[in-house]
Amino acid sequence: MYKIAIAGASTLVGRELKEALSESPLAASNFTLLDEEEAQGQLDQVGDEITFVQAIAPDTFDHIDFTFFCGSEDLTRKHWRDALRAGSTVLDLSGALDQEAGVLVRAPWLVSEAVTADLFTPAVVPAHPAALALALVLERLQQAAPVRATFATLLEPASEFGRAALDELHQQTMSLLSFQGLPRALYDAQTAYNLLAGLGEASKVSLGAVEARVRRHYAALSAGRWPALALQVVHAPVFHGHTFSIAVELERPAEIAAVEEALSGGHLDLVLEDTDSPSNLAATGQNDVLVRLRPELDARNSSQISRLWLWAASDNLRLQAQNAVACALDLRRLRPQGTVQ
Repeated sequence: MYKIAIAGASTLVGRELKEALSESPLAASNFTLLDEEEAQGQLDQVGDEITFVQAIAPDTFDHIDFTFFCGSEDLTRKHWRDALRAGSTVLDLSGALDQEAGVLVRAPWLVSEAVTADLFTPAVVPAHPAALALALVLERLQQAAPVRATFATLLEPASEFGRAALDELHQQTMSLLSFQGLPRALYDAQTAYNLLAGLGEASKVSLGAVEARVRRHYAALSAGRWPALALQVVHAPVFHGHTFSIAVELERPAEIAAVEEALSGGHLDLVLEDTDSPSNLAATGQNDVLVRLRPELDARNSSQISRLWLWAASDNLRLQAQNAVACALDLRRLRPQGTVQ
C-alpha cells in the first residue's frame, strides 16, 4: 500500500492522471489530492476513493511515497523540494524541473531507454507526450533501417496549455460566430479557425517554449542514438490531441513490409486504411500513437523506400498520464514494499 499525492489534481493533466492511476497496479494506494486556492474544498475521486482537494501545508508531504506535480510550473517550483525533504519520490508533469541538476527525463515504454533512476535521483520528469510519440516512432523505425534525418511539424492543441486555453478557444469560436470582439486574455491572438506558428506579444503561453521542451526531452530520450530532430510547432484550432507530420530519410533503402512491421506494436498502431486516417479525434482515449505511412517509392525497386512521410496522432493528456504511471511503477523498486516511509 502506497500513499500518493497529486498536486494540481483539478487540472486537465491531473484529472487524466487520476483515471490512469485508477486503472493501474497503484489503484489500491491511498490518495491525497492537492491544488491551489481556487480548487480547494472540491469533492473529487480516484478510483473508488472519494476525497476532498486540500491545500498544501508544511506537513502535507509527510509519509507520502509518490508526489505527482500536475499544476502550474510555479506550484511545482514552490513545493517540490518540500516533497523531497519529506522523503517522497517526485514526478513532475508540469515541465518545471527538466533543467534542474540530476533530474531525469523518463519514458519506460522505450525498449532501449538510456537512463535509469537511482536513489540519488532528485526527481523524474515523464517525457513530454510529443517527444515520447516521436521517440517511439524513431526507435521502431531503426529496426527497419538506420535513420539519417527526421523532420516534424507538431500541431499543438489548446489542452496543452490548460483549462484557460480551452475556455478562450471556445469563447473565441462563439464570438466569431456571433460577430463579437475576441477575448485575448491568454493567447493575445486569434486561435479559433486559425493555424499559428507564433502567438501575440502579450500571450501568456509560448509555442517557442513548447518547441524547446520537446527538443530537450527528445534529445534526453535519444541519448545520441537517433538523428537530431528538426521541429516546428504550430498551434491548431482544436481542443485536444496532438497530430504530427513527420518526414524521415533512411540511411539505406528498406523493404516497405519491414517498415510496416516496425511501426506495428510497441505503443504504435499502424493504420492501413485511408478511411481510418489518424486524427486527434480518433486518438482520444487511446494509449497508442496512431500512425499512417506514406512511402516515397524507390524508382528502381517498388518494394523499397528510403524516404517516407508519416501522419500521426496521439491523445496528449492520456499519453502523458500513462507515461507518468509507467515511471512510478518503475520507481517502485527504489521504495520498500509493504510499508510507508
